[in-house]
Amino acid sequence: MRQFVVEADGGSRGNPGPAGYGAVVLDPVTGETLAEAAEYIGVATNNVAEYKGLIAGLKAAKALDPAAKVRVRMDSKLVVEQMSGRWKIKHPDMKPLAAEAGRILPSAQVTYEWIPREKNKHADRLANEAMDAGKRGKQWEPSASTAALSTGLADTDAARVVGDAAAGAARARAALATSVAAPASASAPASASATVPAPARAAGAPAAGWSAPDLGTPTTFVLLRHGETALTPEKRFSGSGGSDPELSAAGRRQADQVAAALAARGTIQAVVSSPLRRCRETAAAVAERLGLDVRVEEGLRETDFGAWEGLTFAEVRERYGADLDAWLASPKVAPTGGGESFATVSRRVSATRDRLLTAYSGRTVLLVTHVTPVKTLVRLALGAPPESLFRMELSAASVSAVAYYGDGNASVRLLNDTSHLR
Repeated sequence: MRQFVVEADGGSRGNPGPAGYGAVVLDPVTGETLAEAAEYIGVATNNVAEYKGLIAGLKAAKALDPAAKVRVRMDSKLVVEQMSGRWKIKHPDMKPLAAEAGRILPSAQVTYEWIPREKNKHADRLANEAMDAGKRGKQWEPSASTAALSTGLADTDAARVVGDAAAGAARARAALATSVAAPASASAPASASATVPAPARAAGAPAAGWSAPDLGTPTTFVLLRHGETALTPEKRFSGSGGSDPELSAAGRRQADQVAAALAARGTIQAVVSSPLRRCRETAAAVAERLGLDVRVEEGLRETDFGAWEGLTFAEVRERYGADLDAWLASPKVAPTGGGESFATVSRRVSATRDRLLTAYSGRTVLLVTHVTPVKTLVRLALGAPPESLFRMELSAASVSAVAYYGDGNASVRLLNDTSHLR
């Protein structure tokens, strides 16, 4: 009996938003690519796109050999656990998709395995290619080098499935050559799965630092987390979907202290703030001291934590334990009740970063924002994986800084500085 590995992924730029999926069938012994599938599916959620990717991957494996055993590998904890039967399928949109996936091959032939996002790059790349094609009003097409090797396997649900076992080795070599030669940003935009921050540095460009050439004055973002609110010392979820609290007395003192410290440095040339009240109040204190106006930028708002807003971590664990576990396991999972996933926030913050880099090229700009946006900007600058968000400490009214150079390199210069607070 033949054996295949299916790796699948899906994404949505907005959740729900423009969505697409990707899937690849691999030989488990040689690692050769046997088939690829990708499709832009219009407006959908991350989870719908992930299930669509699973379905396409299973159908591609069945087209190669309906009697084969298949090991499905995905970085979606939700899909893996639900298809393995360990988690109940509650959402009405997921039930028919899971049922469809379960009918493609006998259950005895299919097993499921969760893998980290960094080990699912092939399917992630295909999903992003499909979404990029959809943005251009087109459907995904295989690359010219891959298409030339195709032996004409039939389309599967409008996703073009390319290749077969005989062409697998040649295609794998071509894909490897392409991935080595192309810049990291060629197939995937900045997202939670990206390992190179956008704007990506050119292939072969040296890392920023002492070895880099003279690239001129960088654009520097000084990242200021807002001062405390009543919710901060209680460590409650406080995002953009909650009560929009004001600064507490302690928070106002912190805002005055950081304003004095930044005024003493004398480097800030513009102030941009999240629309949430606690940030606008913090930004106003700094801008008044510096004699600057405050520009409000919607993209700098905090994550929407849905039904978890105002709760402590322990309270969320007690009320929404399974949902919390899924959220901690995957950046694509949103908090209960329509919140935002970290993947969604990453795309929003990346787009905001790029707009601000264009608007303030070569200047030093203070961005007054929240925990997740600051950590996301630092993570992207470092090219760190999504789980690094849980490994950074970021205090109220702390200052961090990232410099962006003309070749697309970024350099983290400061993280969680609280020396100005007394």
